[in-house]
Amino acid sequence: MAAVDTKEVGAKVEGQEEEQVVNPWEVSAKDGGKIDYDKLIDRFGCQRLDQSLVQRVERLTSRPAHVFLRRGVFFAHRDFNDILDAYERGDKFYLYTGRGPSSEALHLGHLIPFMFTKYLQEAFKVPLVIQLTDDEKFLWKNLTVEETQRLARENAKDIIACGFDISKTFIFSDFDFVGGAFYKNMVKVAKKVTYNQAVGIFGFTGEDHIGKVSFPPVQAVPSFPSSFPHLFSGKDNLRCLIPCAIDQDPYFRMTRDVAPRIGYHKPALIESSFFPALQGENGKMSASDPNSAIYVTDSAKDIKNKVNRYAFSGGQDSVEKHRQLGANLEVDIPIKYLSFFLDNDDELEHIKKEYGAGRMLTGEVKQRLILVLTELVERHRRARASVTEEMVDAFMAVRPLPHMFD
Repeated sequence: MAAVDTKEVGAKVEGQEEEQVVNPWEVSAKDGGKIDYDKLIDRFGCQRLDQSLVQRVERLTSRPAHVFLRRGVFFAHRDFNDILDAYERGDKFYLYTGRGPSSEALHLGHLIPFMFTKYLQEAFKVPLVIQLTDDEKFLWKNLTVEETQRLARENAKDIIACGFDISKTFIFSDFDFVGGAFYKNMVKVAKKVTYNQAVGIFGFTGEDHIGKVSFPPVQAVPSFPSSFPHLFSGKDNLRCLIPCAIDQDPYFRMTRDVAPRIGYHKPALIESSFFPALQGENGKMSASDPNSAIYVTDSAKDIKNKVNRYAFSGGQDSVEKHRQLGANLEVDIPIKYLSFFLDNDDELEHIKKEYGAGRMLTGEVKQRLILVLTELVERHRRARASVTEEMVDAFMAVRPLPHMFD
């Protein structure tokens, strides 16, 4: 077996595992603290996404960078510069992202990769594959096969509602699609990763059933164009860019280590930070606590109630004190949420300046956030209501996409 690229698979750093755990199934920091993204970048071995890359994207696409790019929501990458080099030379690429369907309704954090991927698809005019890992959720959660398949279709409706171009987008569920060329690539990947490497990357233990240990190749191989012969036949050299949250990085460290050993380009990644819970920045939101997140099914009344009651404020505990000291913007959740979803840079800067100086009160900031979120959720709700079962079938049909690079 060829030597392993430890930079890709990720050598463990002594003592850091206790400080914070970030993997596809768990995100937590010591004593409920904040995730330290600088440490995460060092530990995972990815790069910071700097301003020069953002400016380069604007230049190559002739449009302003997405708000998530401008404000550092997508903050880390692997080989994104190589994708841009190839694109500048006239070589196309394709996008790959996904969703593990374990719940009926998505929260705003789930929408972030899809909102950003839609921008990338439009800006670069490239095709996209979206994987629904219903098999993963059957293996990890207390769900039946049939239930995960049903949830996959329900989640597909929310994804389609984000506005993807059907002439450039293929959505598939693993239970329906895995086989043929896709399965051949899975087996090629599986043969190149030892059990010890899998334990080192994913933290599997002797108590984990073998279904979990066998899953990573399923998420790895959409990175390879030959997994989709109906789309990319004869285009085995096509590069892949994966927009995702940084907790998915372990899958693609493994993939990037294996790719050149089985004749493929390493997939490039562009990775986001976590969307904070309403109660504060301590990792991911909890599906078991509906008040920790804003869901796309929430009514205007729900949103108002959740923001007013649960959104952690960096404001002072009395008006006098607040006028004197101003708000702590570092911990203020309404400000964090506005920096994700308020498009206007000037308005955001104005709010931060006034609120930080104590001239604006928490209630006013929350009021602005309630308006922004209500509009966003209502727009999504209307779009989702227009997604029919036939539309889901059309996006998931195995078909060529003759205009995918137009």
